[in-house]
Amino acid sequence: MDRLGYTAMAAASRTMTSLEVRSNNLANVNTPGFRADLERAAEVAVPGYGYDSRHLVRVQDNGVSLESGTLMATGRDLDFAIKGTGLIAVQTGEGEAYTRNGNMQIDAENRLTINGRPVLGEGGPIVLPEYDTVAIGSDGTVSIMPRGDFLMAEVDRIKVVDQPASALTKNAAGLLVARNGQPAPAMDSPLLVSGHLESSNVSAIDQLVSSMSLNRLFETQVKMMKAAEDLSSAGNRMIRGS
Repeated sequence: MDRLGYTAMAAASRTMTSLEVRSNNLANVNTPGFRADLERAAEVAVPGYGYDSRHLVRVQDNGVSLESGTLMATGRDLDFAIKGTGLIAVQTGEGEAYTRNGNMQIDAENRLTINGRPVLGEGGPIVLPEYDTVAIGSDGTVSIMPRGDFLMAEVDRIKVVDQPASALTKNAAGLLVARNGQPAPAMDSPLLVSGHLESSNVSAIDQLVSSMSLNRLFETQVKMMKAAEDLSSAGNRMIRGS
């Protein structure tokens, strides 16, 4: 393949990946706590004699934006949002994972869960005893009013961690996980807002404008591939003398 065709093909492949990232962001613009994906890639030299000037684009694990979203009031006791930095720790089959979605539920075993995954506290998954009322404190403390009692009692404290974006990646379920596979330490003093959820941090306008630009760029790159093919065919005809 000549240089023009190779360059256009590599660029078109990279543009398609960029479009996939933005399409996923747009699909989750209304998902509470969703963190926008950021595309990342690196150039890799093509090995072999005669390919010194050619490079591949190798897509790496997408980065993630940890910018805060907007707080939305729900009035629900089990909903909460993190103000500022921090991530909620949940338990998965592969270990500890993190999210900004504070829409908690109580399952049949009285465990606090988010999307069916147990919420972690200082002592592991948080399990509630029999209760009449549940409250979430601003420091993540989970308190209940035991059944038949009139005094609130602390059960556990929700594990909230603070990790830089460079130390995180997304798993297949869309949850954040540590790149080194190790559980992150809990924050000393997180700030939680009960009765609220955090919106996605995706800007629909930015993603739409970027998608439109990438579509035009992809069309140009496809035209370049066609032009490279036409030039190659014309060169072959000249060599054959026909």
